[in-house]
Amino acid sequence: MVRFEVGRASVQDGRTFATALEFLMDIMTGIGLVCGIIVIATMMLLGGDLSLFVSEHAVIIIFGGSIAATMIRFPLSALVHGLPLGAKFAFTMSRLSAHELVDELARIAEIARKQGPVGLEKVETNEPFLAKGIRYVADGYDLEFIRDNLERDRDNFLMHLDEGSKIYRAVGDCAPAFGMIGTLIGMVQMFANMTDPSKLGPFMATALLATLYGALVANLFCLPIADKLHGKLLDEETNRTLIIDGILMIRDSKSPALVREMLLAYLPEKHRHEEGEPVPA
Repeated sequence: MVRFEVGRASVQDGRTFATALEFLMDIMTGIGLVCGIIVIATMMLLGGDLSLFVSEHAVIIIFGGSIAATMIRFPLSALVHGLPLGAKFAFTMSRLSAHELVDELARIAEIARKQGPVGLEKVETNEPFLAKGIRYVADGYDLEFIRDNLERDRDNFLMHLDEGSKIYRAVGDCAPAFGMIGTLIGMVQMFANMTDPSKLGPFMATALLATLYGALVANLFCLPIADKLHGKLLDEETNRTLIIDGILMIRDSKSPALVREMLLAYLPEKHRHEEGEPVPA
């Protein structure tokens, strides 16, 4: 019996061909955030105590104002779906690359050719979208049903991921503006208390810290995460469209060699001939 697992497992015919964790950490996001925090904290410590850069008023105006503006800009459903999905995908990667997906789909086509759709019932995968397509083929659903359902699933997922990117970008856009608002409030309070020199320093510090907090929230967190999500949206669109085309060709009983050649068109030219055994026709 051939046991096929996509992602973590191997084909038990003597060939181990792919290994991937269910959730792969995107270490670059974490490293970037840690490095940015270290740089900012180091500069603060070189000039004195970190407590000098703590201001409750600045925190309230930046985070409270940004959250309020984002709630006005987006409906509740977008916030509920977009924020957690965006946070998840900012720190995780796709389980399989596009080239690995081509290999997996070609091997699934080989199993379907040798054992028929029933043989796909033994296929196990940690990639939910691919698993859904395999299940549809194994259950004998017609081509149009499979196409419509997979495309609808892909489009809904990409819509929520795009919402996440837009939400983080919106917060990144308005955080510096609320920082400026906080600065203006602090300046007004400072000028209103010119007769009391003891209050000038705290009001001026609050004014400047609001601008600092707004710049940090936007340029270290929100805008980079929004750009990261946009890039991953493009990758997910390619991968899921590739899976849909591969599943449809498998349902249409195309040969493994044809499946591979057709799907390689999704890859950049330089990535089309990476190491990997060609699937026999």
